[in-house]
Amino acid sequence: MVVHANEEIESKKENKNEPNTTTDDEEELEYVIDGEILIIKRSLSLQSEENEQQRENIFHTRCQVQGKVCCIIIDGGSCTNVASTLIVKILGLPTTKHPNPYKLQWLNDGGELRVTKQVLVAFLIGKYIDEVLCDMVPMHVGHLLLGRPWQFDRRVIHDGYTNRYTFKHLGKIVTLAPLTPKQVYENQVKLKTSIEQAREKEKSESEKEKKNEKKKGKMRKESEKNVKKEKEEKEEKECEKLNVYAKERDFRKSYLIKQSILVL
Repeated sequence: MVVHANEEIESKKENKNEPNTTTDDEEELEYVIDGEILIIKRSLSLQSEENEQQRENIFHTRCQVQGKVCCIIIDGGSCTNVASTLIVKILGLPTTKHPNPYKLQWLNDGGELRVTKQVLVAFLIGKYIDEVLCDMVPMHVGHLLLGRPWQFDRRVIHDGYTNRYTFKHLGKIVTLAPLTPKQVYENQVKLKTSIEQAREKEKSESEKEKKNEKKKGKMRKESEKNVKKEKEEKEEKECEKLNVYAKERDFRKSYLIKQSILVL
């Protein structure tokens, strides 16, 4: 504080020429920087390595859904919880209409996906039992993806070094441990195989359905043709019954058998 001769008091914080000083206990907020964004995409496919560190891995684990083992990913970079259309179709999970449908730009340039359905998925990881409302999306990297909504609702704490998630659920502390890179690689291989098998099955079913439709169409045409033929024959018979005019062959036949003909 500086006291001048005219009894005015001036504070250093009020002096605009001098920058504000902060103590060690004060928090400094670092704000965003404006400019062009440089984006580098990296494939989710992993290589089988003996290194067990989690430095470059997102969280992968396995869970049970209706007694079936499924792959689950936890990623804070996802703005929504996601369930794959594959698991919904295989397990026959009931879906509901999304209250706020939206378009989703996925991890590639394949175009936008319109999300219109939701599904409530109950899963089990060890002793941890929970259910999460997920958006239904054709995802191939896993069966379930828990994003920011799940982390927010469970007040999850992520340890970046061990890649473990800790939170409190039903009064107990739960810590989820990730799979090793080797286990993740094996999971990805099995998942890729199952997806290819599902695609082949869907393709064969589609071809079978097309053949059945073609066969039904052919049978329908034949049936219509037979009905039309029967109708024409019926009309011809009715015409013959109603016809009162003699034809040339009738005269010839009557002449040969010496049958009398009454001509009007």
